[in-house]
Amino acid sequence: MNENTTALLENCKLCPVECGANRLTGAGACGAQSLRIAKYYLHPFEEPCISFQKGSGTIFFSGCNLRCAFCQNYEVSRAKRGKQITPNQLADVFKELEDMGAENVSLVTPSHLIPYLVAAFEVYRPQIPVVYNTSSYEKIDTLRMIDPYVDIYLPDMKFYASALSKRYLGKEDYFDVASNAIEFMANAKPLKMTAGGKMLSGCIVRHLVMPLCGNDTKHLLKWFRDTLPHDTYLSLMSQYTPFGDIDGYPELSRPITAREYNAALDTAFTLGIDNLFAQDRDSSSKGYIPDWDF
Repeated sequence: MNENTTALLENCKLCPVECGANRLTGAGACGAQSLRIAKYYLHPFEEPCISFQKGSGTIFFSGCNLRCAFCQNYEVSRAKRGKQITPNQLADVFKELEDMGAENVSLVTPSHLIPYLVAAFEVYRPQIPVVYNTSSYEKIDTLRMIDPYVDIYLPDMKFYASALSKRYLGKEDYFDVASNAIEFMANAKPLKMTAGGKMLSGCIVRHLVMPLCGNDTKHLLKWFRDTLPHDTYLSLMSQYTPFGDIDGYPELSRPITAREYNAALDTAFTLGIDNLFAQDRDSSSKGYIPDWDF
């Protein structure tokens, strides 16, 4: 890494938390100090245009700037797991995933590690699309650092109401921050698909339908329709599985019902959202949560 990227880590303000930690000597609010990964493999369960035929070359990074109570990757997001690697070794992972036949290289929860990622891309630029898979709690200036290396944005849009985001994510300003970040991402990458249906460039906004949050979903879908370019895809997810640290959240102790998910789909159809991925109801299962390698 050069002097500029080192300086970013000495007083870390890469994300909206702006904790100011010296991540050359200790962890930031994201729980991460150095570059650590918990798993990389060919992931077959992403949206069809992402996993496509051979699977998405997915890399799970340790740490996260949100504290989602219901996180399915709880041990990884809390930085309790992960193997430390260098940017050069990450570049080797890019090459290995390509050699395995990956349809793309997908970076999962990467925003707090962008200086390391840029350094890895300067060593090796994958010859397949790069996917940026994020919670969307992002700063625009930080996104601009990684944008030249990204082909596809895969952001979450979790909650509209500040009361919900404060309760479940620990971030009252989540929607304000995430909506600006997603608008940047959706406008940065115009849609490009192969004739066979593989995405080469574009943006897919994911929304996980949550128990008892139907009204919040309606607000988010209206925002999606009214704000983002028409070629932006929506992935409406039904896979909520009780997981994480939810003992104090009794309403999260069950999967969503068919009625809750169908109501979300009906809202999307009524709003005229036609670039839409729906999810099978049997996706709500701990069987879809990866076994971590490190």
